[in-house]
Amino acid sequence: MTRIDRRALFTSGAAAALLAATGTSLAATPRAGGALRLALPRESGLLDLVARGAVLDCLTEIAPDGLLRAELASAWESHEGARVWRFELRQDVLFHDGTALQAADVVDSLQGRSVAGGDRMTVAVLDPQRVEIHLSQPNPHLPYLLAGPGYVIAPGGAVDLPLAQLVGSGCYRVERAQGGRHFRATKVAGHYKEGQAGWVDSLEVIVIPDAHVRAEALRDGFVDVAALPQPAELLKRGGFLYHPSAEDMALAARSDVGLPRVVGQQSALDDGRIAERWWRL
Repeated sequence: MTRIDRRALFTSGAAAALLAATGTSLAATPRAGGALRLALPRESGLLDLVARGAVLDCLTEIAPDGLLRAELASAWESHEGARVWRFELRQDVLFHDGTALQAADVVDSLQGRSVAGGDRMTVAVLDPQRVEIHLSQPNPHLPYLLAGPGYVIAPGGAVDLPLAQLVGSGCYRVERAQGGRHFRATKVAGHYKEGQAGWVDSLEVIVIPDAHVRAEALRDGFVDVAALPQPAELLKRGGFLYHPSAEDMALAARSDVGLPRVVGQQSALDDGRIAERWWRL
């Protein structure tokens, strides 16, 4: 694997500040089980970011430690000075509707999508488990870019469906969803990431517009993680974890929430991967 040169864009050692006064170790081994409940503001796209990150996968993934790693792809190589890329797909991936991942699904999902600089991808099937991506200009960063939420894969390319209808290959399948208000998903049994991600049994995301109400919900145990702008009363109580720090807070969590030693910072919600990466202690 290749370490990203611009690592600061993807990860932050500031996650160590989450230790707060609880003494909880971020290095604790993830454990399976339990539920993770998040309270988010009605900011455009936040619920969608978390939900889609739980349900849909990409060809590649940026790990919490900043490393590029395979997700739906198992290997890739570049040709013609990084203008042509070939991706080999995993053969153990099932979508939530029971169908197997095929190269045609990748083509349907990515065809014509733009990458940095406005270049549009031309994607072709080489065989049922391999695709080839053509760019008009060389781009050595394409595998990194394809880890972004704009390049998810769904059967038949149906990546833009409403949340309640979304089918993917992620660690969680949609149980119910109400656009902009509520989302619930349950863990997929026998998932190809079993033992590596997708620790909790269920994920619930609740939109609570008022920050003070979100803080009360966290304080009283109705949710486990909340997006909060420095709620003074919560800070006074102590016993909570703060990301990236109590002085520059984006998220607050109960002390029985476990998270990676390093947390991605492209977004406050662990780059949309919070559902599969965080766990309950």
